Amino acid sequence: MSDFVSGFWGIAIALATVLGIAACFLLLMFSSRVKKMADDNSTGHVWDGDLKELNNPLPRWWVGLFIITLVFSIAYLYYYPGLGMHDGSLKWSQSGAYKAEMVAAEQRLAPLYDGFLKQTPEQLQQDPKAMAIAERLFLNNCAQCHGSDARGAQGFPNLADADWLWGGSPEAVRVTIADGRKGLMPPMSAAVGTDQDITDLAKFVQSLSGKSGDELAIARGKGKWMSAGCVGCHGADGKGNTALGAPNLTDNTWIYGGSLDSIFYTIKNGRQNAMPAWASRLSKPQIEVLTAYVIKLSGGGSRQSVAAR
Repeated sequence: MSDFVSGFWGIAIALATVLGIAACFLLLMFSSRVKKMADDNSTGHVWDGDLKELNNPLPRWWVGLFIITLVFSIAYLYYYPGLGMHDGSLKWSQSGAYKAEMVAAEQRLAPLYDGFLKQTPEQLQQDPKAMAIAERLFLNNCAQCHGSDARGAQGFPNLADADWLWGGSPEAVRVTIADGRKGLMPPMSAAVGTDQDITDLAKFVQSLSGKSGDELAIARGKGKWMSAGCVGCHGADGKGNTALGAPNLTDNTWIYGGSLDSIFYTIKNGRQNAMPAWASRLSKPQIEVLTAYVIKLSGGGSRQSVAAR
């Protein structure tokens, strides 16, 4: 579509619109003239022996409606955009109307939202009106990734448990919603070694969450865990780091799945995830009630735990 954005197309559209209206007027004038084509007011065409085509003028009511339509079209194009680049005398636009409606809605809801700012997350969780608004905000903005039940999907965190990558305090959740997060697991194949080394490390990672397996492979994987630098993010005990968004690998909760193949892929190729920032779309009170709602979904706690969802 970018190929068609130029001044020429605006002029072409305006010219085609004006010529179309002018052609309608000419057609109306031409068809309104009564031309006698035969003594019996017929066109001279006869079918089936006695079926004649008469040359009667258009009904006046139809002509009147047609004229009203054309006059309305001219008035509409004068007041509203329709002639190419012409904005219309009222300077109306869909984006402007939307912004005006949003401003009016914000002004109407301002007293209600101002009251939410004066409450703590715990108080908001007990406010049915605040939670009803937060639920609609969640369904309209968050459910596309996290699901309507907030249980997420592969690659998208489950918000209905009490495990958090970046911490579950009101402050941490608020920052996550407002500013977004960027999670990065770098590809580690160069640091770990061969596919067999990666498999051993994947088995060790599984063992951190309590899964048993080949003891020799797990032991070799533990050595790779230390030498490849995994402890730098996940810690020596594998419990992760909320400051980095590094998952806790000692529970059995996974974003991309806890199978050997999935963990192997994560180690070898890395993963990238992004939580978009919503501060430009949601107001501060909306973020506040949404923060309380998300924490309530996890059971109402504000734990600082981390988890690889």
